[in-house]
Amino acid sequence: MPKLGVVGSLVWDVIYGRDPASPPIEEWGGIAYALAGFDAALPSEWEIVPLIKVGSDLRDQAAALLRSLEHVGPGGRCVEVPVPNNRVVLRYQSAERRCERMSGGVPGWTWSELGPMVRDLDAVYVNFISGFEMELGTARALRQAFPGPLYGDLHSLFLGMPQHGIRVLQPITEPLEWLRCFDIAQMNEDEMRQLWPDPMALAAATVGAGVSMLVVTLGPRGAVYVAAPGFEGWNREAEKAGAAGGVRRHASASSAPLAVRTELIPAPAIEAVDPTGCGDVFGAGLFSRLLAGDRPEVATREATRLATRNAQLRGAGDLARLLRGELARVPAESRA
Repeated sequence: MPKLGVVGSLVWDVIYGRDPASPPIEEWGGIAYALAGFDAALPSEWEIVPLIKVGSDLRDQAAALLRSLEHVGPGGRCVEVPVPNNRVVLRYQSAERRCERMSGGVPGWTWSELGPMVRDLDAVYVNFISGFEMELGTARALRQAFPGPLYGDLHSLFLGMPQHGIRVLQPITEPLEWLRCFDIAQMNEDEMRQLWPDPMALAAATVGAGVSMLVVTLGPRGAVYVAAPGFEGWNREAEKAGAAGGVRRHASASSAPLAVRTELIPAPAIEAVDPTGCGDVFGAGLFSRLLAGDRPEVATREATRLATRNAQLRGAGDLARLLRGELARVPAESRA
């Protein structure tokens, strides 16, 4: 059974919507959205291995969350740390703009901690939920030591905390060094502008840094991807002779002319209830389908569909069931 390591932070969210008369939603957020996305989208033979540090104050609740996911096996590597767990208050000013305040003290992974935990994995997904999940040196060591596919959602690397825990956009130090740590790199439109004013120059620099695929989420407009020459996703059946479970880092061979490919994948038009976690669900859906062997355009289209579905539910409760289609409709309380 191939194993996917999921690195990120479980966050206790308090979400205030645009309607001041509606009560806030309080429940798990952060990497919980990506875990739900993987639980719904991963091929049935894959197992999720959470690589998550959890504050001692919420350890029991975190354990209950992980037990609720079908693809999480008994070997989850969820480590309790003697500090308050990360908590976030989100206040939406519009469907896409929000103010985010974070508290808590969960530390990131060092390579001496993380290295032994990835040895038996076949792929690793890293989502910078807090932005402090690992330092650049740890990410470099992961890239050098781990032979399988690596996915990086760089989101909170772009968020600083200058005062009172409020997150604000800021440029990344050594951006190309961060990008070359991953085979697939994800960011949103605002974050892209922090890296490069010219999107095509960014795409060229990313491919030149060794990234197989760059994807930029555009909110209700969908997502755009740039795929390096020859990258067609990963076909595990064709690579069973590889290391560990047989999923190697290199792209599947293509008989087509080797050229950079890019495409805008539009999102279905919906009335969004809560956009929180859409990028996390998108990344989980995209990586799941690429690991299943889908081509970049097919995988991006499915990821966009799942992210749109996520926007129809407030919070991450029942999200995996909703994404799998087990809920015939969005619960009424989520539309309130």
